[in-house]
Amino acid sequence: MEIINTIGRRKTSIARVYVKPGKGVIVINERELKEYFPSEILQTTVKQALAVSKSEGNYDVTVNVEGGGFKGQAEAIRLGIARALVNINTENRPALKKEGLLTRDSRMVERKKPGRRKARRRFQFSKR
Repeated sequence: MEIINTIGRRKTSIARVYVKPGKGVIVINERELKEYFPSEILQTTVKQALAVSKSEGNYDVTVNVEGGGFKGQAEAIRLGIARALVNINTENRPALKKEGLLTRDSRMVERKKPGRRKARRRFQFSKR
């Protein structure tokens, strides 16, 4: 089997994911998973698609990710891995779909408007 290439996005993060058969090594931006995401919660988020499809330890994952923060990057990687697992074996699709791992979370930060303090927050009103 050759290398499967997919993309995952979340907020302003973009993750290019490369999956190939291997021993379960996950490398993000040329760093080990535990080094890149010290938080246990974000490590679990990244591995979630592999756990749901029961293929932990079967594939080596290499990721190039840019933009956004830690959580957005972790969720972008999760989407990319889920898409790659469906490309490898379509039998994974129902389980991943049920967990909501194949849905692109399109929520983005609302832009700041002129005359406002934030996107919707107004400046304090003074009657006198």
